[in-house]
Amino acid sequence: MKISVSYAHPEKPAWMRLDVDEGCTLRAAIERSGILARYEDIDLERNKVGIFGKIKPLETVLAEGDRVEIYQPIVIDPKTAPRRKRTGADGGDGTEGAERPEGD
Repeated sequence: MKISVSYAHPEKPAWMRLDVDEGCTLRAAIERSGILARYEDIDLERNKVGIFGKIKPLETVLAEGDRVEIYQPIVIDPKTAPRRKRTGADGGDGTEGAERPEGD
C-alpha cells in the first residue's frame, strides 16, 4: 500500500512516498523510510508522530494513502508565548500589536 512520510525540519523539510505491506505501523514506516539516518535530530521517544495532523502512537497501523508526520518538539510553551510577547521577554518593548493612540 502507498503512504508518505514527512518531517517539517525548519531548514530541510522532507516528504517521501513509500510502498509498505498491509499491517505496517507508524514506527515501521518511519524506520523503513530511511529518514532517521538523514536527520539525527529525530528521536522517536521524544518527537511526536501522527497521521494527517493527529498525534498517534508509534504502534498505530497505517491505511492506504496515510501521510505519516514527524513533528518538531515544542520549544516554547504556547500558553506562555503571548505573555512573553506582552512583557517584552522576547527582547522587544512589549508594544508589538498594541493599539497606538490616534495621531501617532
